[in-house]
Amino acid sequence: MEVKDLKQLIKMITETDITEFEMDNAEEKIVIKRGQRTEIVQMAATPAYMQAPAQMMAPPASSPVAVAASPVAAAVETGETINSPIVGTFYRAASPESASFVEVGQVVEKGQVLCLVEAMKLFNEIEAEFKCKIIKVCVENAQPVEFGQPLFVIEKL
Repeated sequence: MEVKDLKQLIKMITETDITEFEMDNAEEKIVIKRGQRTEIVQMAATPAYMQAPAQMMAPPASSPVAVAASPVAAAVETGETINSPIVGTFYRAASPESASFVEVGQVVEKGQVLCLVEAMKLFNEIEAEFKCKIIKVCVENAQPVEFGQPLFVIEKL
């Protein structure tokens, strides 16, 4: 296959939802994979040589990082996340002049639109799959998001 044909093939694949493409003939084999691989690693215990001394792991008491990180960690631990089903651009409202679909602290019903994720000029509505309360918005408006990236931290009701 010539380079120009290969470039055209790659362009066609990136313009679709295809994440893996394989073509095989007598002369050559082409495999194209795109997207992000998710790898799950489970560990039973941390070996002693990997553990750091406690004073190295804990920030000083006067550190502003400890204060700022606590609410975020607590919210993630107590809530579930709503993740992006696609790669695209996150929007909190239908237009720049419109109010946001949801705000922190708001209770939303099943089927209510939470945000939009724009991918290839198509705006995809992300809806609540169940009644829940919005604990945190994890992405800034008009920022790119990856597949599986948390968009909201929520509490099921």
